[in-house]
Amino acid sequence: MAKAIEATARSSPLHVVVFPWLAFGHMIPYLELSEQLARRGHAVTFVSAPRNLARLRPVPEDLWPRVRLLPLPLPSVNGLPYGAESTADVPPEKVDLLKVAFDGLASPFAGFLAGACAGGEGATGFGKKPDWIFVDFTHHWLPPIAEQHKVPCALFSIFPAAFIAFLGPKTANDEHPRTTAEDFMGQPPWIPFPTHIVHRLHEAEQFVQLHLRPNAAGPSDCCRFWETEQHCPLVIVRSCREVDGPLCPLLTDLFGKPVAPSGLLAPYDAAQEAVADRTGGGEDEDKASARLMRWLDEQPARSVIYVAFGSEAPLTPEQVRQLAVGLELSGARFLWALREPSGLLIPDGFEERVSGRGLVRVGWVPQVRVLAHSAVGAFLTHTGWSSLMESFLFGHPLVMLPLFADQCVTARAMAARAVGLEVPRDERDGSFAGVDVAGTVRRVMAEGEEGKTLARNARAFQEILCNRAKQDEYVDELVEHLLRLQ
Repeated sequence: MAKAIEATARSSPLHVVVFPWLAFGHMIPYLELSEQLARRGHAVTFVSAPRNLARLRPVPEDLWPRVRLLPLPLPSVNGLPYGAESTADVPPEKVDLLKVAFDGLASPFAGFLAGACAGGEGATGFGKKPDWIFVDFTHHWLPPIAEQHKVPCALFSIFPAAFIAFLGPKTANDEHPRTTAEDFMGQPPWIPFPTHIVHRLHEAEQFVQLHLRPNAAGPSDCCRFWETEQHCPLVIVRSCREVDGPLCPLLTDLFGKPVAPSGLLAPYDAAQEAVADRTGGGEDEDKASARLMRWLDEQPARSVIYVAFGSEAPLTPEQVRQLAVGLELSGARFLWALREPSGLLIPDGFEERVSGRGLVRVGWVPQVRVLAHSAVGAFLTHTGWSSLMESFLFGHPLVMLPLFADQCVTARAMAARAVGLEVPRDERDGSFAGVDVAGTVRRVMAEGEEGKTLARNARAFQEILCNRAKQDEYVDELVEHLLRLQ
């Protein structure tokens, strides 16, 4: 099948325009899928704001002829920090303004597409009209533009299948309206088999506030998703049947259209490079990154828990304090990656008290290289899907502290698979205590039966991810959908 697809690509390669939302948790899997398509002979125009493109990892040199980066400068928006182009550049309360700027890309994107569809070699560098546009949940304004040029759109969701099932299509939500936090706590009625797709009260209240209600950019996130999906003849989900089982065919039934798993799109190239250099700092590393890698070199095998919460949701001062208390009480070795401004909230004297067994790094951390290091034995995480894929490439069990939206659903699913444990929290306000962080870290890192079971199940997840042949089949199946539906 793969050979037939490659032959088709050589004779009639697709040109796919790929346009993710302005968050690195979205851009990175979109880029991974772009490179997978390019390896199969297809051309990809990858669209984002200029600074975002500059901060992404470089496209492999052998793919340069088939992957072009298209910068679209964001319009200025009153109140949005100068130079902000991604969710990593703004505090949570400014993300709505980033959506306002993003919506301002409608006109320049329309100009690009008109030129590309008119045979504009200069517009794309490929001299071929786009065959598909991959859009994200935010792009409600883009499909009508594409329809004017008869270019179909596919909604590519980087969220897990469980979360897409939890959201459901607009038709299901119209039939079973959900308007209050309590409505979002239990399993939706359109899922006919038991799952762990549930929210706690504080999570459901946050979901309603952040994603269901209109905001400064106009339509709510859910409305954007539903409106975008209705215009797309194909939905792509970052999923695979080995992980999500019956959810995959259910999504096709729910949305009434093909829903194609893309595979899990783990960063295989970055992982291979990290494994090839598991210890020590590379020549191109900054001094701080080289320092933390040397520190890891000095730790016993699988003795360190890596602590990181992504780039999009800074921790509150109280959360930072309780995490510090918990890590100190746990007695475990740890490497804690903190983004600004969370790094300014560490309690006085903390680093001195844990000196020797704990290291705090404020700023960027080479996460895949850290997770690949033989000293790392577990991961304390917000359960973002991309972070989990990076962790499971190396078989690490989890300590889970989800912060919002899909992360909460993912944490329940991972707990049900016994690959990690959630830190206990207050059901109503989501608060947690340092003593509970410490206890959960000890349980996951322990060498007793529970710790061994968690590690064994995490390695089973690793086996799924590392079956490259099977994961590649999902991309091949996706290409079949694209060729059949264009």
